[in-house]
Amino acid sequence: MPVEVQIPSLLRKATGGEKQLQIDGGTVAKVMENLTAKYPALKDSLLTPEGKVQSFVVLCLNNEDTRFLQGTNTLTTDGDVVSILLAVGGGSTAYCGEE
Repeated sequence: MPVEVQIPSLLRKATGGEKQLQIDGGTVAKVMENLTAKYPALKDSLLTPEGKVQSFVVLCLNNEDTRFLQGTNTLTTDGDVVSILLAVGGGSTAYCGEE
């Protein structure tokens, strides 16, 4: 089941400039696994050596922060949107959803 993964501008070099990618998943974790397998240059930016999401990365599923759902175990379905947000230094936090 492919989902749309939105890539932040700081990481687009690793995807050849692509802003949005169609990646198969089933869970957010599987989407991230498949994404980093297809684009290995993203791996260190998104995941720890143990495969966990980096502390400065926020993953949103359909504008909802996955940390408040089931984390990376959150199920995905065809047509969902996974947004990758990077926390900005200086105390700013990443926010899922529309402003």
